[in-house]
Amino acid sequence: MATTGATASMRALPMNLVTAIVAGVVAGLPLGIIMQVRDADPAMMPGVKVMGLVGDLISSPSAGLGWLIHLFNSALFAVVFVVLLSRWLTNRGPAMVLGLLYGAVWWVVGALWIMPAWLGMDDMVFKVGANQWWSLAGHLIYGLLLVAGYMMGRPMLSKSH
Repeated sequence: MATTGATASMRALPMNLVTAIVAGVVAGLPLGIIMQVRDADPAMMPGVKVMGLVGDLISSPSAGLGWLIHLFNSALFAVVFVVLLSRWLTNRGPAMVLGLLYGAVWWVVGALWIMPAWLGMDDMVFKVGANQWWSLAGHLIYGLLLVAGYMMGRPMLSKSH
């Protein structure tokens, strides 16, 4: 038989996930804008914008598809963040540090490793140049906005029920 605390916790989970999804999409917008305006490596793909490469992960270079994939991933990774770390998202300072670390981890895992490897650009795996520093800035902004959005949204959502 479930306890009252466990039942309340189970009811709170969907609201926390909704908050995470909204915060993740909003947090993903600045990085998406950076990828929309930044050129990919001109030596490898002249004239190709980074957002088009995101679309190339599942189809062909397409900014529209890139945005859909990017915002889906922003929401998905926000849910992962909340499921794994929500118990530490109660104090603003430490939570912001977690957000920065989470953004940095996704920069290394996603931008420096998975994306170039998936696209067959093996010589770009873990390469750090001008575009990668912009990407790091965007991922750090994502982490900060994710935490801020989640911490602001969670109390507002719980008041509505």
